[in-house]
Amino acid sequence: MKKILLLPALLICATVCAQTITPAELSQIQSSFVKDGPTAALQNILVQNKSIKALALNHSAEPVDNFFKYTTSVKGITDQLSSGRCWMFTSMNQLRPIAMKRYNVGSFDFSHNFSYFWDMFEKANLFLEDIIATADRSFDDREVVTYFKSPVSDGGVWNLFYNIGEKYGVVPAEIMPETEHSNNTSQMVSILNERLRAGGYELREMVAAKKKIADVRAEKVEILKDIYRILALCLGEPPTEFTWRYKDLNGNVQTVKSTPVEFYKTVIPDNYNPENFVMIMNDPTRPYYKVYEIENYRNSIEGINWYYLNLPNDVIKVAALKSIKADEPMYASCDVGKQSNTASGVGKLDVGTYDYESLMGVSLAMDKKARILTRQSGSSHAMLIVACDTDDNDVPVKWQFENSWGAASGDRGYLTFTDRWFDEYLFRIVINRKYLDKKSIDALAGEHIMLPCWDYMF
Repeated sequence: MKKILLLPALLICATVCAQTITPAELSQIQSSFVKDGPTAALQNILVQNKSIKALALNHSAEPVDNFFKYTTSVKGITDQLSSGRCWMFTSMNQLRPIAMKRYNVGSFDFSHNFSYFWDMFEKANLFLEDIIATADRSFDDREVVTYFKSPVSDGGVWNLFYNIGEKYGVVPAEIMPETEHSNNTSQMVSILNERLRAGGYELREMVAAKKKIADVRAEKVEILKDIYRILALCLGEPPTEFTWRYKDLNGNVQTVKSTPVEFYKTVIPDNYNPENFVMIMNDPTRPYYKVYEIENYRNSIEGINWYYLNLPNDVIKVAALKSIKADEPMYASCDVGKQSNTASGVGKLDVGTYDYESLMGVSLAMDKKARILTRQSGSSHAMLIVACDTDDNDVPVKWQFENSWGAASGDRGYLTFTDRWFDEYLFRIVINRKYLDKKSIDALAGEHIMLPCWDYMF
């Protein structure tokens, strides 16, 4: 009898606990909006200006200059245009100076299009394998929903570049140039996802019909043929070998004949691997000095997952400054849209850049932990940390990003962010482990705590 009464009891509780807005409450809420002179003037301004951000620009904020005590060797600004490949551009921007020194040239870039082709192709295969592995679950299973929600995207993190580079190599930009669809990815990605969702559905139907796994995977190959065709039509076919001619700084014309994998091994330093370079994170929602791994966050079956060591910001800054002083820029990702003014010639990121609270007359206060848990803040963009400025005690006061939004964005393509912005909106850095302290290095040896594929740090 108690079990029979349980459901009605829950319904009664829900009815009692969930209340509509009463007329008295609505009257109280409405009367709180007092339309005095200043409020009326502010309303007139806001209803006629769509840019709240422009109106909230804080002209009383402390000035931030673009001069730095410590800088790394940077080699010009790139532009990812309308694509989500910031993680790829940032990874390559870190390696470009090494390639330029290796070949004695004044400018150089890798082919982002080549790496993008194989990244999307491998992500498609991973999606289809995930669908096969979860085919016995219902469509509303959270993991299945996560996979079908976004079969592939051009977003990612550092480990994805490493995975693709190790398997397929890299080539100079001239060998596989950008196309309209590598620079503007949304339409192609939409078509890829439509084909993958249809293919994923068919694979689930085959598993439900008790088809042999060999037949299921044969169908997967047929789907991948279509994916390859779409990519080849929009991006061009990636070369298996190439001849690259260039003129060095001495005026000599040089010729390199290679394969992408051989070129990768020639250009990329031997220590460029997860054994030496580690991702460190500042995530105050979880205990520090623990290693966390996002389940299935990679772009190839055999590739490494995204994992990171969670550290306090003060520890991260000490290591980051050591890296800058050693002329080693760092891959980093942040919530670039928060409190940032990337207007041409400005390039300022500071917690006081915009004052929405004074404009609206409401409090928007949340700490970093609350912003992460409520999804108000999260990593949205990768850039290269290339400089740091310190006070008389050598304590950081501001840092600099090399961005990949072209030279017209920010200060000639660079963005300056204050140390307090670092605290609030910087999330992760990929750094040579030799710059970490002993406590951090010891923590790297700890067991990985696996987080689900729908984790908020995804």
